[in-house]
Amino acid sequence: MPATMPVVESDPRIPERTSLNSLTGMRPFAALLVFAIHILQPFDPIKPTGPINPFGDQDVAQGLYDFFAPAGYMGVSFFFLLSGFILTWSLRPGDRVTHYLRRRLVKIFPNHLVTWGIALALFAGAYAPVSAWLSSLFLVNSYSTDAALQMGVNPPAWSLCSELLFYMLFPLALLGVSRIQLNRLWLWAGTMVACTVGVGLVTTYIVTDSPKNPIIPLSMTQMWFNYTFPPMRLFEFVLGMLLARIVLAGKWPRIPAAAVLTLLAAGYAAALYVPPPFNFVSATIIPFSVAIGAAASADIRGARTYLNGRFMVWFGNVSFGFYMCQGIVVFWGRPALLGADTYSTPVAVLVVIGYFLATLLAGWLLHVLVEKPAMRAWSRSRKIPPRSDPAAPREVEHAAAG
Repeated sequence: MPATMPVVESDPRIPERTSLNSLTGMRPFAALLVFAIHILQPFDPIKPTGPINPFGDQDVAQGLYDFFAPAGYMGVSFFFLLSGFILTWSLRPGDRVTHYLRRRLVKIFPNHLVTWGIALALFAGAYAPVSAWLSSLFLVNSYSTDAALQMGVNPPAWSLCSELLFYMLFPLALLGVSRIQLNRLWLWAGTMVACTVGVGLVTTYIVTDSPKNPIIPLSMTQMWFNYTFPPMRLFEFVLGMLLARIVLAGKWPRIPAAAVLTLLAAGYAAALYVPPPFNFVSATIIPFSVAIGAAASADIRGARTYLNGRFMVWFGNVSFGFYMCQGIVVFWGRPALLGADTYSTPVAVLVVIGYFLATLLAGWLLHVLVEKPAMRAWSRSRKIPPRSDPAAPREVEHAAAG
């Protein structure tokens, strides 16, 4: 492990102080994709005696669920890509690895510990075994093939197991990524895309396909290996790192916004028809990569976009809290307040909006009362003086949990 973070080559024409607000503004869309599939679940994952989906019309309920079925998988994949990009972009020259790790751990653990405790007190303590409590607490639960452990306590927090692995391996991964010749960056990016397809092929043809998952046509072991097992998600993270290097080197082509949106729509359409597990990552990894590179490039040029507006940046900053709170609000709050009742379509829409607003409020409170104070208090050692140089790069690191 290097003592200091490796230096990444950058085009001198790119201002060091560039703040990638458009990437922050993209985070809410990924968080909403995950929220959509959670609120449209046909059954309660905690007490499978009633639905989470509030739509009483079964055609509407099933239609919405089918349309948003790949959404949660895609949202998590986007966050993993973005995590690699932002960590690479926001490197501090000469930063010690220990200082970097301190910031990353403080970024994720306070929010995790608070939501873990709330979920344990409200519902998880009644059904989750103690082994699930401990593995979830220390973010190692996704390494287990036991479904009860993988999603133990606060279900959305499983993705933090992958994020924690990314953070720990990032200094070592950067040693390799920073040494890649500029003319080979695109080749390596394509290799990472191919590796995500390779994971799908191994899942389909090598990993055991029984017993079947009750929700999707994969076994529980296949689902674990492809989706929740942290090492299999490293390809997305490293691809994000490579994309950041391409942009930093000034090698990213200018792509019209209309073309990016068309590619994203095509990727989502493909995810609706491509069979699992290829719709988890492979169908949308290229559109997401193009969207991230295009948004970062727009910010570097100083372009005004809908993504870097004040509201979207605010929503992006609270999106980590929003993500961490949705399991509590949806999986506990929905049956606790409404039982198993379902409603007419207009009323059900209002229910969905209500739970969205409740999750947003909870996420904002978590951001304001936990995340920000923790970062102020613990992200920097008292031995390190605060930055006084007004030209120092702006902090653009965000936990990319999904």
